[in-house]
Amino acid sequence: MPAHAPAPHTPVPHAAAPDAPIAPAQPQAASRRGFAPWLAQTNDVTSVFLAAGQIPDLINLGGGLPEPSLWPVEELADLAAAVIRSHPAEALGYGPIPGLPALRDLIAARCSTANLRLTRDNVLITTGGMQALELVGKVLLQPGGTVAAQSPAYLGALDAWRPHVPRYRPMRIERNDHDPRAAMQGAQFAYTVPNFSNPSGRLVSLPERQALVAAAHETGTWLIEDDPYGVLYYEGAPLPRLLDLSAAGHPGPYAGPVVYMGSLSKELTPGLRIGWVVAAPAMIAALATAKQGSDMCTSGLSQMLALRALEGGMTERIRPAILSLYRARRDALCAAMREHLAGDLDWQVPSGGMFVWATARDPRLDTDRLLQVGLAHGVCISPSSVFDPQGQDRRSLRINFTLNPPEALEEGCRRLARAIRATLAAAE
Repeated sequence: MPAHAPAPHTPVPHAAAPDAPIAPAQPQAASRRGFAPWLAQTNDVTSVFLAAGQIPDLINLGGGLPEPSLWPVEELADLAAAVIRSHPAEALGYGPIPGLPALRDLIAARCSTANLRLTRDNVLITTGGMQALELVGKVLLQPGGTVAAQSPAYLGALDAWRPHVPRYRPMRIERNDHDPRAAMQGAQFAYTVPNFSNPSGRLVSLPERQALVAAAHETGTWLIEDDPYGVLYYEGAPLPRLLDLSAAGHPGPYAGPVVYMGSLSKELTPGLRIGWVVAAPAMIAALATAKQGSDMCTSGLSQMLALRALEGGMTERIRPAILSLYRARRDALCAAMREHLAGDLDWQVPSGGMFVWATARDPRLDTDRLLQVGLAHGVCISPSSVFDPQGQDRRSLRINFTLNPPEALEEGCRRLARAIRATLAAAE
């Protein structure tokens, strides 16, 4: 083919006839508007986790996932069929924005105590715990406002509030010099995970809880109590919730500053996406208004399944198996860490929850870099930077123990030890 000839199938333009109409010029496309600025501040760890799932033989110690074999699959399947047939309007149609009244009544009764009087007006049903966090940001955060947050802080909460570009005031609750009143003064709200915090796995002590609640009442600051792990105590009796402490000495329907969040994700299954907020009626009304512009209503089928499961005692039946399995896996992880990682990391054995928080002994260990090196060694961890609003803490990591069996946890620790050595060698 001659060099100047057109390539096959390429149309050759022809000269227009003298009397042919001239095609109108195409308008120049306007440049599209850019995305909202907050998107540039997001972390990429969640996408790394999702992509890591495609790596063959990867051991994922980085997520916060429950064990799927614990889910009561057949019971839930039977319940789903039953509620669709018997309550098609509630299960398949739109429902009330605050949630099905019967489920709100049940959650109110479940959370009530001798000193804590709750009604459905104190309860909002949400589409998982994440929506509860997102709605709190909508109704309480002014752009650039201050959040007093237990530190290190849950990554999901930071993501939920990122569009509001808040400033964070860290609350190091475990320190002797921590002053919760000073931390909350002027903040638009305070955020805590008292039971086995994500990511640290720490259990906030009773005196620390009492101090947090007293500060919230004294300063008038809303105090968010995020409690996804409160059912996962492996040792000791459960401590009173901040909500319970807030109600003490305040008879009558609850109208205090604590905003309590719970869900079924850890005690039944996360796929139902059923969570709830328990708070003063004024807060519930504000959150319901925000929810209207979010999803209109939580899935009726999921709410009906949750209602029937809770009424039938399903969560109580499966809880012993959950606690037994997770306790054994926690022990297996900590034993493997003592064998393979004791020279590299410091940590404490958590008394519940899903995570061990470890800190590098060598300050040269950058756990952001360790995440990437670990993937090359077939193990995934969560670096501490994503739990720090400023992204400056790069010396710690979160390790999950609920998803993997003991043999995988031990192999994961072996791989992590090799990854740490490789990361430190590259830093020399």
